[in-house]
Amino acid sequence: MYKNLKMLLTVLVLSVMLCACQTQTDPEAVKFKNDVENFCKSLSDLDVSINGIDANSENAPAQLLEYLDEVDMRFKSFSELDFPADYDYLEKLADEASEYMTVAVESYHNAYSNHSYNEYTADYARENYSRAIKRIKIIISFLKGETPQDDSIVISYEETESK
Repeated sequence: MYKNLKMLLTVLVLSVMLCACQTQTDPEAVKFKNDVENFCKSLSDLDVSINGIDANSENAPAQLLEYLDEVDMRFKSFSELDFPADYDYLEKLADEASEYMTVAVESYHNAYSNHSYNEYTADYARENYSRAIKRIKIIISFLKGETPQDDSIVISYEETESK
């Protein structure tokens, strides 16, 4: 009897552990995590490229705009990701980040149009760029299980009705 009970407990513990492992290796969650990591890596690579532009070069504005077009495409792809159910609440932020980045890139194109530089348009572009990046930072914080520390962020919790 004791042997049977011990075997039953062992099987029960193993099955619980197996279920826990399956939750952590859910293919959808793993794919999402990889997609987010690839997005962050691609932004990091583009950041290195942008910072590597010789500001004194005649082609600097064209190079910058080309890299920014790529950043915009990456943001659009990120906003199209299918967020797992646990992170559905972050999809709207991803959409907003993409929208802000699109406005930023369009504004940068306008700021450098006609072989001149419009400081006011560039300032507007920078503001939208900052808004896009801020949303990505918030998303990453929540994905890491952290609560972003920013006075401009208001977090509200919905109360569920108990029956």
